[in-house]
Amino acid sequence: MIYFSNPKYSFIKNKKEILKNISNVIDKGQYIKGENCEKFEKSFKKFLNCKFVVGTGNATDSLLLSIRALGLKSGDEIITTSLTATATGISILNSGVKPKFVDICKKSFCIDLKSLENKINKKTKAIIIVHLYGQSCNMDYLKKICKKHNLYLIEDCAQSAGGFFKNKRLGTFGDLGCFSFFPTKNLSCLGDGGAIVTNNKKLFEKVKSMSQYGWDKNRDAIYLGMNSRLDEIQSAILNLKLKNLNKDNIERKKIAKNYFKSIKNSKILLPENVKGSNHVYHLFVIKTKRRNLLLKKMKKNDIVCGIHYKLPLHKQKIFKKYKSYLKNTDQISKEIVSIPIYPGLTKKEQLKVINVLNDF
Repeated sequence: MIYFSNPKYSFIKNKKEILKNISNVIDKGQYIKGENCEKFEKSFKKFLNCKFVVGTGNATDSLLLSIRALGLKSGDEIITTSLTATATGISILNSGVKPKFVDICKKSFCIDLKSLENKINKKTKAIIIVHLYGQSCNMDYLKKICKKHNLYLIEDCAQSAGGFFKNKRLGTFGDLGCFSFFPTKNLSCLGDGGAIVTNNKKLFEKVKSMSQYGWDKNRDAIYLGMNSRLDEIQSAILNLKLKNLNKDNIERKKIAKNYFKSIKNSKILLPENVKGSNHVYHLFVIKTKRRNLLLKKMKKNDIVCGIHYKLPLHKQKIFKKYKSYLKNTDQISKEIVSIPIYPGLTKKEQLKVINVLNDF
């Protein structure tokens, strides 16, 4: 069976070193806020070329903490995309502010920046930009919009670890960047894990405090905080996996290049890359108007695909009161299919995927 993602492969490949790192954590006896987390935060900071990193329990917490750190009020609005994981929108609701959804571009699936700017009003205080599937929108244009309208920018980098726009790492454009280390991600651990990155010292100090109950150095709670920490075992694994991130992303790009070159079927549309964006292909997402038939054919040939995402946020019950008409999002969500892409996907497996698609 060929799966659209196979996190087991990378862990089995590095099993000996991973077990050694876990064993070291167990032997040392400090399982939260120890040397491994500190090492990862420093290494990730260097990798991204940013000033501050805070390890968190997961990317959903990272988004929630980031929004809360901005000090927004009830009635304020945050603009984001509807074609994203539920976590993006749920973080906005849990922070006590309102989401406003914007349509996407037909070919790249990234947020439509012209539509975004048209949605800005007096209540708009921030934008959460989602680097969907591993690539960004035009970040130069987005930064100009934020500056023009005096808006905060949060980057949802759950799917884009290691990606660039031009020569700058994703996650370092905004006021805050939020990462996920869920097992399927480009940079992954053996459970939940996340991080917040920033170049703003005040925001860093605030999210760091808020991630641990809102404590100051005397353990006096000065903010409304929570418990969201990256533990030592996950940190130890991430220290190992971070060393291989660039290499793994290059492998993803090679697979994508093979797909672009070899998939030739008029009933299947391939994704389009944004100019200036260095896509790291967390997912390779195609479109077809006959999705159910394609999924059946793929499954019959032992190829398991995914759909990211079948139900956009504005169609989910909790978000329906924030009424949105998103023509492209509605249409695209009915056509998208995530086909297999991950480090370790063999040439033989890639050829099988290509042949089945071309035969559809």
